[in-house]
Amino acid sequence: MQGDQASIVAGAINFVKELEQLLQSLEAQKRRRAQLTSTPPFAGFFTFPQYSAGAGAGTADGSGDAESRRGARPGVADVEVAVAESHASVKVLAPRRPRQLVRMVVAMQCLGLTVLHLNATATADQLVFYSFSLRMEDECRLSTVDEIAAAVHQMVAEVHAGGPC
Repeated sequence: MQGDQASIVAGAINFVKELEQLLQSLEAQKRRRAQLTSTPPFAGFFTFPQYSAGAGAGTADGSGDAESRRGARPGVADVEVAVAESHASVKVLAPRRPRQLVRMVVAMQCLGLTVLHLNATATADQLVFYSFSLRMEDECRLSTVDEIAAAVHQMVAEVHAGGPC
C-alpha cells in the first residue's frame, strides 16, 4: 500500500514537471511570435522608404517602426529608391501576386529603366521582397527618387488591384 502511494506521488510530481516544461515552451513560442509580428520581415532592409504599407500603423504597443517608416507615405507596399548618377537601387516589399515580377520588369522597361540585376525573396506569409539594380536610360523621364518610387508604387498598386496585364 505504501509503495502504491509513493508511485502515485512520484507520478504526480513528474506530471507537474512536464506541465511546467510545457508552459515554459509555450511562453517562449508566444515571445517569438510577438517579436515576429512586431517586426515586419525585411524591415532592416529599408532605411527611409518613400512608401510603406505600414505607414501610420503602429505595433501592438502603439509605437510603430518609426526608424524605418519616418516620412513614408502610405501604400500597398514598402518602396525605397536610391539614385546615384544614372543608376537606381529599388527595394520593394509587397504582397505576392501572380505575374507581379514580370509585369514590374516590363513596366520599368517602358519607363526607360533597364534591369541590371534583381533579387526576389518570398516569405512564408505571402510577401515578396524585390531588390532591383536599374540603369536609367537616356529616354527615361524619371529623374528623382520620388518620381521613381511613385512609378514603382503605382506598378505594384495596379498588380495588387488586378489591373490589365
